[in-house]
Amino acid sequence: MSDSAVKRTIDAIWRIESAKLIAGLTRMVRDVGLAEDLAQDALIVAMERWPAAGIPDNPGAWLMTTAKRRAIDLMRRSKVRERKYEELGRSSELYTEDDIDDALDGEVGDDLLRLIFMTCHPVLSQDARVALTLRLLGGLATDEIARAFFVAESTIAQRIVRAKRTLNASRVEFEVPAGDELKERLSTVLEVIYLMFNEGYTATSGGSWIRPLLCQEALRLGRVLAEIAPSEPEVHGLVALMEIQSSRFKTRVNAAGEPVLLMDQNRAQWDRLLIRRGLAALDRAQKLGWPLGPYALQAAISACHARARTAAETDWPRIAALYEALSRVMPSPVVELNRAVAISMAFGPAFGLQLVDALASEQALKDYHLLPSVRGDLLFKLERFGEAREQFERAASMTRNDKERGLLLRRAAECAVKEAGGGEPE
Repeated sequence: MSDSAVKRTIDAIWRIESAKLIAGLTRMVRDVGLAEDLAQDALIVAMERWPAAGIPDNPGAWLMTTAKRRAIDLMRRSKVRERKYEELGRSSELYTEDDIDDALDGEVGDDLLRLIFMTCHPVLSQDARVALTLRLLGGLATDEIARAFFVAESTIAQRIVRAKRTLNASRVEFEVPAGDELKERLSTVLEVIYLMFNEGYTATSGGSWIRPLLCQEALRLGRVLAEIAPSEPEVHGLVALMEIQSSRFKTRVNAAGEPVLLMDQNRAQWDRLLIRRGLAALDRAQKLGWPLGPYALQAAISACHARARTAAETDWPRIAALYEALSRVMPSPVVELNRAVAISMAFGPAFGLQLVDALASEQALKDYHLLPSVRGDLLFKLERFGEAREQFERAASMTRNDKERGLLLRRAAECAVKEAGGGEPE
């Protein structure tokens, strides 16, 4: 395997293993900032050794073992940490190399969920909680988090640094809380799991359109949370949304890994079991609380697509109405953009274009590539091919995902052919 291929493989392994690694190390050292540093040290060692020695059969266990040894060395050198080292020695059976996988896999209320609740502690601001958790559990880079929240990268970096210091100084426990404390942190935990799933569903950057393992981990955490908080309607709403969205994974990309848009997907290949699970979770959310919260409303929108046997049978007026309700409980320019799409599908592209044009001045959407992408699609449907091409090219220049850029440039090429009066592009 070439060095570049090894590097790509290491990057992929890191995206898969980093959250478990940081969670397991946090359990050991009780310092989330130190845990992240130790994980990064293990990654550096892997990048130095694996190109020559080869990638181990269990790279996650290798990384954990390497990081664990460094943690023990650090504890030995630090008198301040001597007590923690002694505690680790008394319970070392949890961290023997033979049992590394068991120690990381956990159970209900596992290390990953404990880490989410730790980083969502009320000692941190809401923005800091979300940024830190996405960094540690979602594996998102600082600039990716900044783009998700439409703020400067330096702002996110400062939030993350301050958050880790605050958690350490406040000696926040590594645990899943109960009672009122659980409810107090629940909304942020739900938001983080939701954002983790979204990053997996449509990757912000890189060479892949989707990151299924990140979605699977978010869905697993959501299911665990539903067991811990069974009476919370929004927990079931989020699980419903993730179950239904996950049902489409087989059809979201073609054999070449290129994106397949919702209206072009083969619905016969959607996973009916996940859809049934999602609809059941949505039913539980509806029975537990009314009016519906933002996650349950989004699940209801996804359910409209799931119930339509073909794209033509989609109940777009109902989807538009659900987006209207969502805009009231979770107002945002992105929700308005989605509502414009639904209205265009229900009542024609001209109506949708009016709404999209009204969003052009929104500062939050200034660098959001889906704004020109949606506008290009509406202009294409109105046969304004020259304007549509410009919008697709603009969107392509703004996205950081390679597969999405390719899709947008193909749409732009199609517009150029139409504009010239030709047939379909090759």
